[in-house]
Amino acid sequence: MKPVRYGMIGGGQGAFIGGVHRTAAAISGDWQLVAGAFSSTAEKSIASGAEIGVDPARTYGNWTEMLEREAALPVDVRIEAVSIVTPNHMHAAPAIAALEAGFDVIIDKPLADTLANATAIAEAVTRTGRKIAVTHTYTGYPLVKQARDLIATGQCGKVRRVMVKYTQDWLSRASDLENNKQAAWRVDPKQSGDAGAFGDIGTHAANLVEFITGERISEICCELTMLPGRQIDDDGAALFRLSGGGKGTLTASQVCVGDMNDLQIAVYCDEASIHWRQEQPNIMTVKRRDRPDEIWHAGANRAYLSSDILAIQRTPGGHPEGYLEAFANIYTAFAKQIRGAETGGADPGYATMDDTLSGMNFLRAALESSRQGAVWVTL
Repeated sequence: MKPVRYGMIGGGQGAFIGGVHRTAAAISGDWQLVAGAFSSTAEKSIASGAEIGVDPARTYGNWTEMLEREAALPVDVRIEAVSIVTPNHMHAAPAIAALEAGFDVIIDKPLADTLANATAIAEAVTRTGRKIAVTHTYTGYPLVKQARDLIATGQCGKVRRVMVKYTQDWLSRASDLENNKQAAWRVDPKQSGDAGAFGDIGTHAANLVEFITGERISEICCELTMLPGRQIDDDGAALFRLSGGGKGTLTASQVCVGDMNDLQIAVYCDEASIHWRQEQPNIMTVKRRDRPDEIWHAGANRAYLSSDILAIQRTPGGHPEGYLEAFANIYTAFAKQIRGAETGGADPGYATMDDTLSGMNFLRAALESSRQGAVWVTL
């Protein structure tokens, strides 16, 4: 498949997620970075482009310049898609402009800083007929997809309860905000939006619940808290109800001391339960009452995995395969969508507008519930 030519907005010097996106796209092998507006300042964008190795003639001072000049290039030269890796408050405007300029868009989660801006992006997708993907990374892991398959095919029975936690400690001290670009925008409501940790990692946890169970979160009762001096949540927990009748708990925190990046999920059905932990992503446990526990392993030579899941694995069994490979799976799936290739199955391989708008609605309901004293709110 011919690589998709893309330009990046954001992700310049001092950024974290831009480098992850570029690496994932490179691992995928289905993308070619040919242009970029890597910073909000022209000087820094140009310096970033030089470091990354982008042609200086196609390293732009701002994203509006990039979209205008790229659109004027011949069809077989210009970018075909745009990767947006800016802070949340800078998602909507470039995403809508890129779609209207005729480019497909892949964008880091959450879709936007507010539900209104997310809805505006979705409306632009409908209006332009362009394609868009949102990078909820953890659905790119093979065993997460296998968990979804086990539940979708009825092998575990009906979902009764889900327990998901996503806890970190990188914002647990006041000093963590000092000279830290990544922390600064995430705790600033003007850049992050009204949600802090729940927007940054709680959306991942909620998306994982909906992806694996195949159900939407329909109601939520949430309490969000923050350390003294913070403006938006850095810690929170919620009860939730699923559209199929199951219930669950969700915890998302960036101030849990000792946890680096502990995303865990357990899905309890009436015949079996499934357990997966991101820090040990190549192992999944399936438990039943009257049988020994089943330990499932990721790996290209694990013949018991579904064929579509075997197809996305990049290393032999026993070799570590994790975050970057999962991210690359999302880029590969979206490249196939752009090229019109068959992806197969109900899972397109990335978060759709319906998926990510559900996540934005989850944030809206969480904030509303917490502000009202942890009451139940319908999504």
